[in-house]
Amino acid sequence: MATLSLSACASAGPRILTYNGPEVTSLVVNKGSRRLYLLHNEQVLREYEVDLGFAPNGTKIKRGDGRTPEGTYLIDRRNPRSRYHLSLGISYPDSQDIASAKAAGVDPGGDIFIHGQPNLRSEFKRAKKTPDWTAGCIAVKNDEIEEIYAMVNRGTLITLRA
Repeated sequence: MATLSLSACASAGPRILTYNGPEVTSLVVNKGSRRLYLLHNEQVLREYEVDLGFAPNGTKIKRGDGRTPEGTYLIDRRNPRSRYHLSLGISYPDSQDIASAKAAGVDPGGDIFIHGQPNLRSEFKRAKKTPDWTAGCIAVKNDEIEEIYAMVNRGTLITLRA
């Protein structure tokens, strides 16, 4: 039986949970249905509704296009001091993304994360005006990113699909 528990009381910041359950072996984001799945092999452990970049159709091509990338990457960093509650970094751009951007004469961008809601009230009000409000990231509710942050380790595979 999987359990999530609070490991430390953090009244001034995000709750940092611990997870004792099946390993999350991969994540899948289905952009079309706005869903994020945490999987242990073929078994779905958790499912979340997500918000995407402000121009969600198609894959990310360049910095500032508002698109969420498509492809297979890794969770490559964890940020407990994120401007968006907590965040998990995605290894975009990879060498293929960089080569495609270079061929097109553009900057591929970067800093793509799964994250919670903005910490600043002014950013939060702006973010909630549209369903897809990020610059290309995958956003969930704060209690959900706390759970995801506890369950997902660095090096976990993530596939982002149209």
